[in-house]
Amino acid sequence: MNYGDPSTLAGAAGFDREFDRRVRTAAFDWLASQCSIHGEVLPLALLREGFTVGGRQVHVIGPKGIFKPAVMDVPLSITTAPKGPYHDVFGSDNLLRYQYRRDGPEHPDNVGLRSVMSHRLPLVYFHGLIPGKYMPVWPVFVVHDERESSTFSVAVDDVVHTNLVGSPERVREDPALRREYVTVLTRRRLHQRAFRERVLAAYRHQCALCRLRRDELLDAAHIDPDAEGGEPTVNNGLALCRLHHAAFDRFFLGVRPDTRQQSGVRAQPLHIIEVRPDVLDERDGPTLRYAIQELHGRPIILPPKSSDYPDLSSLAKRYDRFLEKAVAS
Repeated sequence: MNYGDPSTLAGAAGFDREFDRRVRTAAFDWLASQCSIHGEVLPLALLREGFTVGGRQVHVIGPKGIFKPAVMDVPLSITTAPKGPYHDVFGSDNLLRYQYRRDGPEHPDNVGLRSVMSHRLPLVYFHGLIPGKYMPVWPVFVVHDERESSTFSVAVDDVVHTNLVGSPERVREDPALRREYVTVLTRRRLHQRAFRERVLAAYRHQCALCRLRRDELLDAAHIDPDAEGGEPTVNNGLALCRLHHAAFDRFFLGVRPDTRQQSGVRAQPLHIIEVRPDVLDERDGPTLRYAIQELHGRPIILPPKSSDYPDLSSLAKRYDRFLEKAVAS
């Protein structure tokens, strides 16, 4: 469909503003219900199914980044694929720089986003974490069209400011400042969730210390702490259950890096678990004995791909800190 001139879209024949409002509201409500069931990361298969409005099927995500459902006149969502051809990034102003369709600035998808911006319509942003898993963020607004760089600038807003019902600025505050603040928080969440999903996928969704496979009880632990500048990369992470994550963070146990190789066809380095001496000597119930103390001297479980192995220098630095804590305890 040709979206037409953004300046006249509101009055153009065929653009049903009330229906558009209903669909966007229903999309946000549907996503909220799915996140309450599945968590804030949703499978692509579910998103492709979508929902119905008045008996009409509404898909929320499509094969291209800028997506307009068949029942709508302007886009409903934008997507950054985990391994897609476009490199959407957050700028120093914390706005998302979303790239044009490469077919030129007047491609209907690009024109459609200008229409969305002109009429201050809210969108859903789907951030691909790993293949098949997306984190939806809404509402987001296109706030700038930068033709020189072929990008749209996108800001996240609070859900009470969707612009769909009543005045969009009911609260006396600077919307730009509010959106910058919400976007900063969202950017942090996206990075945290992406780190978790990538680390868990690399370790085949099991704890690297005890093999627990319940996703609900698994975390991605930083080797170099996030607060100290540790990068959110797989090589700086370990998949750990909640108990062992806490024990690792508090130096109840550490991992001694060892570059010696196990024998066999698929040789792997031996990174050995060490329990702090005072914890090792402590007498308590079966949880301490079986879940902590009996790990002493065992190698950690590594990812299948050597490219996902823990970074040796980061692991060595973390182990040195563990030794310092062991001496002090």
